[in-house]
Amino acid sequence: MVQIPKTPAPGAPAPRSVPTSADVARLAGVSRATVSYVLNNTSAVRISEPTRRRVHEAAKELGYVPHAAARSLRAGHSRLVLMPAPTIPVGRLYGQFINELQWALSRLDYTVVQHGSVGLHGDEAARAWAELRPVAVLVPGAGLGPKGVAVLKRSGARAVVTLGPETVDGAHALLMDHEVVGHRAGRHLYERGRRRIGVVVPEETGLEAFSQPRLAGVRAALRGTDATVTDLPLAYTEEAGARLAARWRELGLDAVFAYNDEYAMLLTRALLDQGIGVPGETAVIGADDLMLGRLLRPRLSTVRLELPSGRDLAELVDRAVRNPAAAPETHKVLEATVVHRESS
Repeated sequence: MVQIPKTPAPGAPAPRSVPTSADVARLAGVSRATVSYVLNNTSAVRISEPTRRRVHEAAKELGYVPHAAARSLRAGHSRLVLMPAPTIPVGRLYGQFINELQWALSRLDYTVVQHGSVGLHGDEAARAWAELRPVAVLVPGAGLGPKGVAVLKRSGARAVVTLGPETVDGAHALLMDHEVVGHRAGRHLYERGRRRIGVVVPEETGLEAFSQPRLAGVRAALRGTDATVTDLPLAYTEEAGARLAARWRELGLDAVFAYNDEYAMLLTRALLDQGIGVPGETAVIGADDLMLGRLLRPRLSTVRLELPSGRDLAELVDRAVRNPAAAPETHKVLEATVVHRESS
């Protein structure tokens, strides 16, 4: 049976077509090239501010947005910067860093997309990222190898930047060695007269990439001294904290670096519930400098982490995209300072 197309009823609105740059140009009274220059934020051509305003107003009125795929074809590459979504819990500090990075990259006309690659790791994950044809990939943590970097570059990525403890052949590297965090905490406790020091090692999967370097940093800070270091595996539950606190005097510890502020607050509460004075019997120090640590009583000593500026990283990405043949850059970016408060 042949179906005859229905004609719109009299007075019914005609189907709306997708607005084009030509429509924007007509409404703004400019050429299509001017529309392209304005909406693609091209700096090589000078466009007056009134003209830019007319183009943006016309595009807004028509509901026009540039076609990302078409723009990529013209430019020879996309403006997509891909960041794999973290597979472990991340805190406020990392969230602020990502927000600042996204803002800085958007000012440079890039779009940041977080990619969830659950179940994929290393070079296998790199193949999944490559399917999106990003112009740059920012990889937090360890796992990506030289083969993965090569896969990404063959797919069109002009820049691969890793944020972790080691460099990867072919990639720019922002070295974030968390050993310095433990070193600062261990040195602080020793200088406060503590000699039997515990170090919390979280049992959460994935945190070992941070907890093991922090433990190593405490050991390095106290090597050759009369202090001892005891590692303390701990789950992030009230029950686990209570069990550890119940055997605290048996362990004979007089100080603890509790990995971060959240674990420090968990353990401090458990110690106080057991009647163990903080800092009298046991000094406690965390890391990350969370606001909640300042509200705790006693106020929590902490190690404040200083991450790279999102603006600096955005400029590195843009520099690498513009000059993909340049030698990979390596920067040490993680600094740490102790904030002494009442708990230590």
